[in-house]
Amino acid sequence: MWLTASAPVRGMTQENGAVSRKVSHMSTKTYKGSCHCDSITYEADIDLAQGTGKCNCTFCTKARSWKAFVKPKSFRLLSGSDEAIGYRKHPQASLKYFCRTCGVRTHEFGSADYMGGDFVGVFVATLDNVDPEELAAAPVRYSDGRNNNWQHPPDYTDHL
Repeated sequence: MWLTASAPVRGMTQENGAVSRKVSHMSTKTYKGSCHCDSITYEADIDLAQGTGKCNCTFCTKARSWKAFVKPKSFRLLSGSDEAIGYRKHPQASLKYFCRTCGVRTHEFGSADYMGGDFVGVFVATLDNVDPEELAAAPVRYSDGRNNNWQHPPDYTDHL
Protein backbone atom coordinates (compact mmCIF):
# COMPACT_ATOMS: atom_id res chain seq x y z
CA MET A 1 0.00 0.00 0.00
CA TRP A 2 1.10 3.56 -0.49
CA LEU A 3 0.92 4.44 3.22
CA THR A 4 4.23 4.07 4.96
CA ALA A 5 4.65 2.97 8.53
CA SER A 6 7.65 4.98 9.61
CA ALA A 7 6.72 4.70 13.27
CA PRO A 8 5.41 1.83 15.38
CA VAL A 9 1.66 1.33 15.24
CA ARG A 10 -0.76 -0.71 17.30
CA GLY A 11 -0.80 -4.23 15.93
CA MET A 12 2.76 -3.94 14.63
CA THR A 13 6.20 -4.43 16.09
CA GLN A 14 9.41 -2.61 15.36
CA GLU A 15 12.88 -4.12 15.56
CA ASN A 16 16.04 -2.42 14.29
CA GLY A 17 13.95 0.17 12.45
CA ALA A 18 11.89 -2.43 10.55
CA VAL A 19 8.13 -2.45 11.10
CA SER A 20 6.34 -5.78 10.81
CA ARG A 21 2.77 -6.93 11.35
CA LYS A 22 1.78 -9.29 14.12
CA VAL A 23 -1.21 -10.45 12.05
CA SER A 24 -1.14 -10.43 8.26
CA HIS A 25 -3.82 -12.90 7.21
CA MET A 26 -6.10 -10.32 5.63
CA SER A 27 -6.24 -9.28 2.02
CA THR A 28 -8.15 -6.78 -0.05
CA LYS A 29 -11.86 -7.21 0.45
CA THR A 30 -14.84 -5.28 -0.90
CA TYR A 31 -16.66 -3.76 2.04
CA LYS A 32 -20.08 -2.21 1.96
CA GLY A 33 -20.75 0.80 4.13
CA SER A 34 -23.41 3.33 4.96
CA CYS A 35 -24.51 6.10 7.22
CA HIS A 36 -26.95 5.27 10.03
CA CYS A 37 -30.13 5.95 8.02
CA ASP A 38 -28.78 4.28 4.83
CA SER A 39 -29.15 7.46 2.76
CA ILE A 40 -25.45 7.26 1.88
CA THR A 41 -24.12 3.86 0.76
CA TYR A 42 -20.75 2.92 -0.69
CA GLU A 43 -18.37 0.10 -1.52
CA ALA A 44 -14.64 0.22 -0.88
CA ASP A 45 -11.85 -2.23 -1.67
CA ILE A 46 -9.76 -2.22 1.52
CA ASP A 47 -6.93 -4.35 2.86
CA LEU A 48 -7.21 -3.76 6.60
CA ALA A 49 -3.91 -5.61 7.13
CA GLN A 50 -2.22 -2.66 5.45
CA GLY A 51 -3.30 -0.52 8.37
CA THR A 52 -5.76 2.09 9.49
CA GLY A 53 -5.23 5.56 10.84
CA LYS A 54 -6.06 7.78 13.76
CA CYS A 55 -4.73 11.24 14.38
CA ASN A 56 -4.87 13.98 16.95
CA CYS A 57 -5.89 16.87 14.68
CA THR A 58 -8.73 18.92 16.11
CA PHE A 59 -11.37 17.27 13.87
CA CYS A 60 -10.31 13.67 14.44
CA THR A 61 -9.93 14.20 18.19
CA LYS A 62 -13.39 15.72 18.53
CA ALA A 63 -15.00 13.17 16.20
CA ARG A 64 -12.92 10.19 17.45
CA SER A 65 -12.23 9.31 13.83
CA TRP A 66 -10.75 6.00 12.75
CA LYS A 67 -10.11 5.58 9.03
CA ALA A 68 -8.85 3.20 6.41
CA PHE A 69 -7.26 4.85 3.39
CA VAL A 70 -7.66 3.83 -0.25
CA LYS A 71 -6.99 5.29 -3.65
CA PRO A 72 -10.06 6.93 -5.27
CA LYS A 73 -10.46 4.07 -7.79
CA SER A 74 -11.08 1.71 -4.83
CA PHE A 75 -14.06 3.71 -3.52
CA ARG A 76 -17.53 3.76 -5.08
CA LEU A 77 -20.34 5.96 -3.79
CA LEU A 78 -23.48 3.91 -4.54
CA SER A 79 -26.16 6.28 -3.28
CA GLY A 80 -26.61 9.51 -1.43
CA SER A 81 -24.44 11.99 -3.30
CA ASP A 82 -27.29 14.49 -2.86
CA GLU A 83 -27.54 13.65 0.87
CA ALA A 84 -23.83 14.02 1.61
CA ILE A 85 -22.67 17.35 2.98
CA GLY A 86 -18.96 18.17 2.76
CA TYR A 87 -17.02 19.96 5.48
CA ARG A 88 -13.47 21.17 5.88
CA LYS A 89 -12.00 23.71 8.26
CA HIS A 90 -9.43 25.07 5.79
CA PRO A 91 -8.49 24.47 2.12
CA GLN A 92 -5.65 22.04 2.92
CA ALA A 93 -7.89 19.75 4.99
CA SER A 94 -9.56 16.72 3.46
CA LEU A 95 -13.23 17.15 2.56
CA LYS A 96 -15.20 15.05 5.05
CA TYR A 97 -18.71 13.94 4.09
CA PHE A 98 -21.59 13.39 6.49
CA CYS A 99 -25.28 12.59 6.01
CA ARG A 100 -27.67 15.54 6.12
CA THR A 101 -30.32 13.31 7.75
CA CYS A 102 -28.51 11.29 10.44
CA GLY A 103 -25.21 13.20 10.70
CA VAL A 104 -22.91 10.18 10.39
CA ARG A 105 -19.54 10.76 8.67
CA THR A 106 -18.91 8.14 5.97
CA HIS A 107 -15.83 9.18 3.98
CA GLU A 108 -13.43 11.96 3.05
CA PHE A 109 -11.53 13.00 -0.07
CA GLY A 110 -8.07 14.47 0.16
CA SER A 111 -4.70 14.81 -1.47
CA ALA A 112 -1.29 14.87 0.16
CA ASP A 113 2.23 14.06 -0.98
CA TYR A 114 2.88 11.91 2.09
CA MET A 115 -0.24 9.86 1.17
CA GLY A 116 0.92 9.30 -2.39
CA GLY A 117 -1.44 11.91 -3.85
CA ASP A 118 -5.24 11.64 -3.95
CA PHE A 119 -6.90 9.42 -1.34
CA VAL A 120 -10.22 8.49 0.19
CA GLY A 121 -10.48 8.04 3.93
CA VAL A 122 -13.24 5.60 4.87
CA PHE A 123 -14.55 5.93 8.41
CA VAL A 124 -14.33 2.30 9.54
CA ALA A 125 -17.27 2.66 11.92
CA THR A 126 -19.50 2.90 8.82
CA LEU A 127 -18.40 -0.46 7.36
CA ASP A 128 -21.49 -2.69 7.41
CA ASN A 129 -19.95 -6.07 6.64
CA VAL A 130 -16.74 -6.00 8.67
CA ASP A 131 -16.17 -8.48 11.46
CA PRO A 132 -15.05 -7.06 14.81
CA GLU A 133 -12.08 -9.44 14.65
CA GLU A 134 -10.96 -7.82 11.38
CA LEU A 135 -10.98 -4.37 12.98
CA ALA A 136 -9.23 -5.62 16.10
CA ALA A 137 -6.46 -7.19 13.99
CA ALA A 138 -6.00 -4.12 11.77
CA PRO A 139 -2.84 -2.19 12.62
CA VAL A 140 -3.38 1.45 13.59
CA ARG A 141 -0.94 4.16 12.52
CA TYR A 142 -1.09 7.33 14.61
CA SER A 143 -0.35 10.75 13.12
CA ASP A 144 0.43 14.02 14.87
CA GLY A 145 -1.97 16.16 12.84
CA ARG A 146 -2.38 18.70 15.62
CA ASN A 147 1.23 19.77 15.00
CA ASN A 148 1.12 19.23 11.22
CA ASN A 149 3.58 16.38 11.70
CA TRP A 150 1.54 13.78 9.82
CA GLN A 151 4.26 11.16 9.33
CA HIS A 152 5.01 10.79 13.04
CA PRO A 153 2.86 9.75 15.99
CA PRO A 154 1.97 12.19 18.74
CA ASP A 155 3.53 11.70 22.17
CA TYR A 156 0.26 10.37 23.60
CA THR A 157 -2.22 8.17 21.72
CA ASP A 158 -4.29 6.26 24.30
CA HIS A 159 -7.17 8.75 24.05
CA LEU A 160 -7.45 8.44 20.26
